[in-house]
Amino acid sequence: MATIQAKMSRGHKYWYIVESRRVNGKPRPIVLAYLGKADDLLRRLQGLTERFKIKSYSHGALAALLKTAHPLEIPALINRHIQSPRSYRPAQPIRHGLTAGMTLLLGAIGRVCMPTRKRGWWTWAKTTSCEYLLRCNLSRIDSQHFWDLMDALPVSAIPKIEEELLRRVLAIYPVGPDTLFFDTTNFFTFIDSTNVRCRIARRGRNKQKRNDLRQVGLALVVTREDFIPLFHQTYQGNLHDSTVFRDLITSIKERMVRLGLDPQKHTLVFDQGNNSKENLAQVEEVLRLHYVGSLSPFQHQKLIDEAVGYFQDRRGKEIPVPVYRDKKVIWGRERTVLVFISEKLKAGQLRGIHQALEKKTAGLHKIQDTLTRQGANAADRTVWEEKVKRLARGQFLGDLIVWSLTSRSGGGWHLEFSIPPEKFASVEKYLGFRILMTDRHEWGTDEILRAYHGQSTIERAFRNLKNPHHLALRPQFHWTDQKITVHYFICVLGYLLAALVWRQARLQDEFSGTLDTLLDRLSDIRLAAVLEDSSKPGRIKTDYRLEERTPEDEKLMQALQIEDLHRSRPQFNGVGVYD
Repeated sequence: MATIQAKMSRGHKYWYIVESRRVNGKPRPIVLAYLGKADDLLRRLQGLTERFKIKSYSHGALAALLKTAHPLEIPALINRHIQSPRSYRPAQPIRHGLTAGMTLLLGAIGRVCMPTRKRGWWTWAKTTSCEYLLRCNLSRIDSQHFWDLMDALPVSAIPKIEEELLRRVLAIYPVGPDTLFFDTTNFFTFIDSTNVRCRIARRGRNKQKRNDLRQVGLALVVTREDFIPLFHQTYQGNLHDSTVFRDLITSIKERMVRLGLDPQKHTLVFDQGNNSKENLAQVEEVLRLHYVGSLSPFQHQKLIDEAVGYFQDRRGKEIPVPVYRDKKVIWGRERTVLVFISEKLKAGQLRGIHQALEKKTAGLHKIQDTLTRQGANAADRTVWEEKVKRLARGQFLGDLIVWSLTSRSGGGWHLEFSIPPEKFASVEKYLGFRILMTDRHEWGTDEILRAYHGQSTIERAFRNLKNPHHLALRPQFHWTDQKITVHYFICVLGYLLAALVWRQARLQDEFSGTLDTLLDRLSDIRLAAVLEDSSKPGRIKTDYRLEERTPEDEKLMQALQIEDLHRSRPQFNGVGVYD
């Protein structure tokens, strides 16, 4: 039976809960709990005792990204290329205890977890375990902090930093003979048209249909297996894809060679927008790179006609997708070509044509009504012809809409239009076709198809960079070429770290979800700070503990080796000390 006993110490009486137990056959008092002085015990009984406060922070995603970044020594690598942009600034800038390298790393991690403007970085960071893990105060990091230290990174140093970083990545995460995917995209901005300081943001054909805004382009090369970005380039938004490909293909091969990747064991996959006779000649004859590309069905209709006849001959055979394969001389060189039909692509193209025709016919009806109301006061014939021509054109439409503009007896003009069924059938005939070409003549048909279908890998990367919840490149509130280029570098750096975390989760935990799902799961893993107010001035004990987790999340943390990171807290070079 337990009893309450007192014990004198230095003139004060302390109370304990004691139980009598036999030790070696003799009764001995065993202390079960310490109660303190009588006054302390009274306050406890009255509910006026020590109070506990608990505050929790988002922890898992931040811990996984910091854990991945630590062995790569990213801050020190960036800091070696930092220079003072203005004479009165120190050659080794430090703001609020952070170097430029550490600031850019924190910016990249912020883009992965919660894309926001630089001004809102601290608003996000204070909800995470970032300060605790890095052992520093980050409350003074604002937009001016980022702008000052971004300004210290020369644009010319970015390829060198990226190349050295990738060497470190490949030393830890080796990439074997694989397929590499090249593609481009663009991101619209709200940079004012009168801003003459920004040359990189130009108007062009925006892939998010914002042709009214200035845009910036991004070219990317990623691996098929691990989605690791091996090359990126920020470029003017008004450049055509084939022009960008022509300008960058030599740099891509040089990057592969310097990273120790054998060009003969890798195959570059690119889309038809990058094609031209000159580009393919450079790839094959000058650079001697293996490739898988695609061709436009509307530019090779004779090849489509041959394939259609082949498909008809193959009816009744048990093959999942009819594929026509042959060797053809295209643009002066023999290439292996594959022709097949994508039903998904065809259905999407048909939907797009019907939607476009609906808008076109509505616009033409509006012109008809206008001509009827204006009568003899209608404008010159040339003006209306230009309006109709501009309205009738569009992708896949061609001469699909047949129209005529005739004069009325009382003056003015009359518009008639129609969509002949035979013309629609001639357009529909070439919908859904894919034409692939390659110099890998020894590859089997399935291998070529798998390589090209892997193009979705880089499309997924671009979707991630446009994801408003994780990894988004926008918003970007910068309006000079240097700041925009550094901002894109920060975003690609964040994507690289996220891709490595995703790789680790797939290999060690057999994680099968998307990168977005993984980041959501990790963000839900929280670190709790338990604050014990002892009611004595200046004495508050704090203990950090992980909140209760599911067995699946526990296994994921073990796979990423972050279950004890809140205790070890790795030291980063670049926090408080310039390298």
